[in-house]
Amino acid sequence: MKDLSQDTICAPATAQGQAGLAVVRVSGGRAAQAVAALAGAGVAKMTSHTLKLAVFRDEEGIIDEGVVSYFAAPRSYTGEEVMELSVHASSYIVERLLRALVKQGVRMATAGEFTQRAFLNGKMDLSQAEAVADLIAGESKAAHDMAIAQLRGGFSSEIEALRQKLLDFVALVELELDFSEEDVEFADRSRLWELLAEIDAKVEALRASFQAGNALKEGIPVVIVGKPNAGKSTLINALLHEERALVSDIPGTTRDTVEEVWNLGGAKFRLIDTAGLRQSDDKVERMGVERTLQKMQAARVWLYVFDSASMPLSEARKEVDAWRERVSVGLEKSRQPVVFWVANKADETGCEPHRENDIIYLSAKTGAGLEFLQEALKSTIPALPDGQTAVLNNLRHYEALGLVKEDLARIAEGMESGRPGDLLSIDIHAAIDHLGLITGKILSDDVLGAVFSRFCIGK
Repeated sequence: MKDLSQDTICAPATAQGQAGLAVVRVSGGRAAQAVAALAGAGVAKMTSHTLKLAVFRDEEGIIDEGVVSYFAAPRSYTGEEVMELSVHASSYIVERLLRALVKQGVRMATAGEFTQRAFLNGKMDLSQAEAVADLIAGESKAAHDMAIAQLRGGFSSEIEALRQKLLDFVALVELELDFSEEDVEFADRSRLWELLAEIDAKVEALRASFQAGNALKEGIPVVIVGKPNAGKSTLINALLHEERALVSDIPGTTRDTVEEVWNLGGAKFRLIDTAGLRQSDDKVERMGVERTLQKMQAARVWLYVFDSASMPLSEARKEVDAWRERVSVGLEKSRQPVVFWVANKADETGCEPHRENDIIYLSAKTGAGLEFLQEALKSTIPALPDGQTAVLNNLRHYEALGLVKEDLARIAEGMESGRPGDLLSIDIHAAIDHLGLITGKILSDDVLGAVFSRFCIGK
């Protein structure tokens, strides 16, 4: 079977759409040769990290005038010979340029193949490669900062430090096996106990940061609930400053959930407008209410909106308690939602907009008091553990560290039962391998495929 990693590949590195420029990336051993066939022999004589103005041609004539950037191996993103062609951002120009490259023996790249080659060529480890995808997808300052920290190797260095400590110790355990007849102990068992406690504490701290890290990465889900005509849709429109949700005096207008991304306080919130909570004979409306309940169960924050002109706060609290009892069954305590009661239509009651702990009095219609709700929502942004430099926000990493925890427990059990060094070594190696899954020291094709399938073409 042909090794596709030896192919020269190409793809647009910029998204389609109206813009001033588009970039086509070419990587592989024949990059300069292929581009020279389109842009002239002078391109093949370029020195690394230089630019050259060029006219790109195919058999039909001139494609465009643009700029060639050259990066010689291994001083490139992929570690291979790389050329980037900057042309005008016309889909016709880009497609014609790609067709011309393919005729020169270059093939179209698969999703994430440039970053996969960077990983395989040692330009970054697997967790750093995943951070590239997170950086591209990041929609808030918090998500951006976490991705940058991981891309710069902060998380990888912590994982590798733990892995190296276990490697150093297991080497001593295995050295004892070579001198088994002499009953020599090179690996101090008391030091192993200290090491297990140290690594377990670090793994637990990283796993504890996952809930906060994942919320900051994916967005904090905020479900807006309440009875029909309480002003839920008006509220989400007021927060977003646009008519995103349909507003009507007719009860039951919202039949499905409407979800929008909203940045506040450097974090991403996912605002979810829902169907009004009530009993109904309408089949579609009942389906909408069931979907609302599903969103409530998954949400981190509930905004219970009620018409303060017709519903007293005591009744609103009873409503929330009833729904919380229904949807929170089986949820861990740490996953119980934060609830704010939004006393809407303050303009109709003559109440001055203000906040009393978890109660916000406002008018979604006029916008008065929205700042109190914004401050309340900012208070729900997860705080990262004190002194925590690396934050876990990747489910694959979280699951791998769960396996490490199990390995550490088996090692401790083996120590207590006096398990011989050869069996102890097996459990220590399992922990080493599971740590290696995170950075890519230990790798399978399935893991590699799952990681890079999330990438866009051209990255």
